[in-house]
Amino acid sequence: MKTARAWQLGIKDMLIMSGSRQRTHLKRPIWIIVLVSLVSICLIGAYIYPPRGSAACYIFSSRDCSIYEQPIRVPTRELTDDETAAQVVIREILKTPPVHPKNPKIAFMFLTPGSLPFEKLWDKFFHGHEDRFTVYVHASSEKTAHVSRYFIGRDIRSEKVIWGKISMVDAEKRLLGHALEDPDNQHFVLLSDSCVPLHNFDYVYNYLMFTNISFIDCFQDPGPHGNGRYSDHMMPEVEIKDFRKGAQWFSMKRQHAIIVMADSLYYTKFKHYCRPGLDGRNCYADEHYLPTFFHMVDPTGIANWSVTHVDWSEGKWHPKAYRAQDISYELFRNITSIDMSYHVTSDAKKDESTLFLERSEAAMLFIREEILPGNSE
Repeated sequence: MKTARAWQLGIKDMLIMSGSRQRTHLKRPIWIIVLVSLVSICLIGAYIYPPRGSAACYIFSSRDCSIYEQPIRVPTRELTDDETAAQVVIREILKTPPVHPKNPKIAFMFLTPGSLPFEKLWDKFFHGHEDRFTVYVHASSEKTAHVSRYFIGRDIRSEKVIWGKISMVDAEKRLLGHALEDPDNQHFVLLSDSCVPLHNFDYVYNYLMFTNISFIDCFQDPGPHGNGRYSDHMMPEVEIKDFRKGAQWFSMKRQHAIIVMADSLYYTKFKHYCRPGLDGRNCYADEHYLPTFFHMVDPTGIANWSVTHVDWSEGKWHPKAYRAQDISYELFRNITSIDMSYHVTSDAKKDESTLFLERSEAAMLFIREEILPGNSE
């Protein structure tokens, strides 16, 4: 009965309650509101005015903080004029806060010899997200015939690409150059004709946009297919201790794309001294230029692993080829569940390749499938 009567209390009964108890209940929400408001103002301020000092980077996560996280590289020798000029330009680009457009987009750059066999699949992937991406196609061997509206009219001026030679890097830079012309493009993904997405568009977009690093495969291989490809002609600008290797399929932020376009010093070294047949070595610029370059100029700004899954488990010159019967839900589930990145080296000291765990929390967004006949649908 007492409980029932309590529910019948009216407004007058409420006003008769103790004033001290009433003030306590009123003050607590006010303080909570004030605290939440202050935190919100600080977060909004940090977003509008990105932190410019290293101390602020420990408090707020910002895309502009990578420059402060870099260890200071102390030169072990006197730098050449070209090296000094290159380092000044790169340092200034990294220090400049990026412009945050109202409509940031991802540039999907397809490097292909001809038509894209999975274009219909990409059409479904892009559908409904027209204002958040752009497409660029570099077809090196033949004129492409597109079936998707997202690819029609998106071919750029292309030149012949020869596997293993600097023309592969030239094509990558050509794609970056065209994609950088759009100021809304903030992330740049290099894909082959045999790449397919492993997640929906929203997942890929959020994963790439809300990060302040680039996903560039980079590791040290002491074996014949790593450091064994290094040429002393790269001295003094590129030393063997900095020589790195990695898959060419990258995803990089706008600052890094600009740095790649601005570089001529290190590019020239790889153009002349990282090529098949030089001094009895087979060096491939597309596997060594970008990993070595970013290891030297911004090592903390890259993830050291790629978001494109390539299966090299067969130990051949090309990645594993998938037939139609190999494609299954189980395959894609296994790949998307990968949370560690491994690198296989060619260390001649051992009978078999050495497997190194490079980084945890890796995520695969795309898979490169070497296409066999009958696997284009």
